[in-house]
Parts: sequence; C-alpha cells; structure tokens
Amino acid sequence: MSDVSSAPSRILIVDDDESMCRMLAAGLDRRGYAVTWKTAAAAALESVAGEDFAVILTDVHMRGMDGLELCRRLVDSRPDVPVIVLTAFGSLDTAVAAIRAGAYDFITKPADLDVVALALARAVKHGSLRAEVKRLRDAVAAAGHYEELIGTSAAMQEVYELIARVAATDATVLVTGETGTGKEMVARAVHRRSRRREGPFVALNCAAVPEHLLESELFGHLRGAFTDARFARGGLLSQADGGTLFLDEIGDMPLGLQPKLLRALQERSVRPVGGDTEVPFDARVIVATNRDLETAVEERRFRADLYYRINVIHLALPALRARGSDVLLLAQHFLTRVTARSGKQVTALSSAAAERLLAYSWPGNVRELENCMERVVALARYDQVQVEDLPEKIRDYRSSHVLLAADDPSELAPMEEVERRYVLRVLDAVSGNKREAARILGFDRKTLYRKLERYGLPPVARPEDERP
Repeated sequence: MSDVSSAPSRILIVDDDESMCRMLAAGLDRRGYAVTWKTAAAAALESVAGEDFAVILTDVHMRGMDGLELCRRLVDSRPDVPVIVLTAFGSLDTAVAAIRAGAYDFITKPADLDVVALALARAVKHGSLRAEVKRLRDAVAAAGHYEELIGTSAAMQEVYELIARVAATDATVLVTGETGTGKEMVARAVHRRSRRREGPFVALNCAAVPEHLLESELFGHLRGAFTDARFARGGLLSQADGGTLFLDEIGDMPLGLQPKLLRALQERSVRPVGGDTEVPFDARVIVATNRDLETAVEERRFRADLYYRINVIHLALPALRARGSDVLLLAQHFLTRVTARSGKQVTALSSAAAERLLAYSWPGNVRELENCMERVVALARYDQVQVEDLPEKIRDYRSSHVLLAADDPSELAPMEEVERRYVLRVLDAVSGNKREAARILGFDRKTLYRKLERYGLPPVARPEDERP
C-alpha cells in the first residue's frame, strides 16, 4: 500500500554516491513516490530550474558544491520546495548549519528507509500546506476588489455585480441580510464606486439612538427646540449632503418617525425640530435591516409607503453558511490581519481545522468568523491552527440533519426532537427563508416563530423572507 496519495509526489535525490541514489530510489518508488536522482549539485540545480518537485533530499558531503551550499541556493530560488539534508551520524554542528541554510529537516546517516519515507511524507504535507496558504493569500488579494468584501462564491459574485450596477445610480437601496453579513461594508462599497465618492459617508444605527433623540439626529434642530438644545445643529441628512447616508437597522425605526422620514425622502428636504422652513439636501440614502419588513408591514409595525419608498433596489446578502469555501478565504484573511497586529506567527489552517470551519453553520456570519480567528490567534500554540484551538461549539458542532434510517435504537430520537431537527433542516435547505420554510412545513409563520422560540432560536428575519 502506498504511503502517499494516489497522485505520486515527485522527489529529487542528490548524492554523489550512485549506489545510494539507486537504493533510495528503489525503496521510495515502492512507497508510491516518483523519484529522480542526480549525482552532482550543479545537475540538481538545472533539474529544479526546469521541473517541479515536491521535496528535495540531498547529502551534505559531495564533490564540488556541497549539500549546504545547494540547500542555500535552492531556498533562494525555490522557497516553496522543502529541502531535507542527510548528515553524518552525531554531526550536530552540520545539522544546525543545515537548518540555518533553510533546510526543512535533516536525517542522520546511515539512513533508515522508513525514517526517510516518514520525513518525506511530512515534507510533502508541509509543501502542500504552504502552497495552499499561498493560494488562499492570492485569492484574498484578488477578492479584495470590493475592499473588505471577501469571497469568490457564485452568491458573492452576484453581489459584486449588483453593487457595480447600483453604484452608477442615485436610487435608494435596501440592503438585507442576517446580522454579521457585512451590510455596512456593502453600503460603503456602493458609495466608493458612485459619483458621490468624494462626498461624506454618514452612518446611523437607528436601533442605537433613543426615540426622542432620533428625530433630531436625522433632521437637526434649532436652538431652544427642546431642553438642552443650547445650539442649533444640522441633522445627518444635511451632513451627508453630496454624499451618502446609511441608515442601519431601519426596521427598528419608531413608527411615529417613519412618515417624517418618508416625506424627507420624497421631497428631498428636511424640517429641523423646532423649525418652520424646509432645508433641502442632496444625499443618497442606503438603508439596511435584518428584519422581515414585509411581515412588519402586514403587522402594522412598519409603514407600507415607507417600505416601498426605500425598496427601490433590493440587495440581499447571503448568509456565510451559503457561501461554501468563502469561509476558508475569510478565515485566512482574518488570520493574516490578526497576526499582523499581534506579531504571532500563525500562518495557516490545518486541514482538520478547515473541515470544522466548513461544517459549522455560522449563525453570527462573517462577524462570528472574525471573532473566532481573533480567539484562535490568541490561543494557538503552533504556526498552524489546530482543531483544539477552535471554540468548543465549532469543534463539537453537529448538523441538524434528521436520522430516520437507523437500525440502532440508541440512534433514534423522540418525535419532538425529530420535529426540531426537521424544522431546522428545512430552514437550512432554504437558506433561512422563513416564508418558504413555513410553506414547506405547512405552518403559518407565527407558528414557525413560536417553534423557533421554543428551540431557543430567536426568529430573526432573513433577507429572503422579504421576497413574495
């Protein structure tokens, strides 16, 4: 049985002892490697210049150029290819010199074939990991076309395309998506690609400002308009003149304030609190929410006329769990950024850790992944992220798939648990669209919301819930 993968790794052996080369080549060939050998360092350099090898194994003591000098040249010209050096038994100084020359590992002579094969397997894995890290870094750089919006999935390509089309207009944009998907980043990307890019980008979280202050924040106030109004102050709509105003959590805007915002958007003018005259403004407005605004309209918690006024162009952000391998691209991006700040050398994800990241559902989306990578860098003990470095809920995460075909009674679940798993499985299959999930399950949405609350999951709306 081969000790390596079905695609044979190419190994270059360099030793001026031809019999040693033949012996190693024969043994490694039986273990599934594709072996080339050279009896001179100069010939090895020529081969490396024209061919690709997974690992190079070189003796130290050779006629002409020795193995240490060859190692230095190889590291300079092909830093992506690990070099293993064969040294005389007990020659610690030579081993240290080999590591300083950039060797990945060293093996003492006489070389046991099993030891050589094990060292080569580790080196091949190391080389593959370095190549994957480089690929991820290159992909992160290529995906940086939209600033912090990282991703190459089909879902994100659609988002990039819509951003480019939306940016060329002044139309009001409604950005929807779960918490942590990057709605403000999308708004900033639209602003930076619009004709208003030189103007201000002003952001306001409607849920973070008390109701009695929100009107003043938006429209401004005159001196003496209310207690503590010692000075006149322009509102954010006026401050964003010539640029973009981003209103986050628009679904949390108090009902009494909504007609005033609607009038301002329609008339393109504002009346400050305590004022009698209208003040014109010229700002593009982008709003965002993680709520189901259509349901809020039906339940009279959000005005229908304002909803249709802000929903001129709808841009729906996908949940992270629906973006496939973007999870690893983002993880590498955050890993690189956090290590640059912290000074720790945590450069890559182990394959096992990557599998856990891909399997997890990411209810907190990109924000949760970023926080996860910060924790990982703080706790990691090695230059690779290991499974044990991940938070427990990610390490131990189990999918909500329903198991019905089990023969072992211990694997069967009570009816209530089967229902819970099935409801969550349907939600996962429709990317969290509660309107569609309720239709499939045969529930009305209120029943679905009550069940989710019973399962300990708040019924936060998804962007797709707003589609008819």
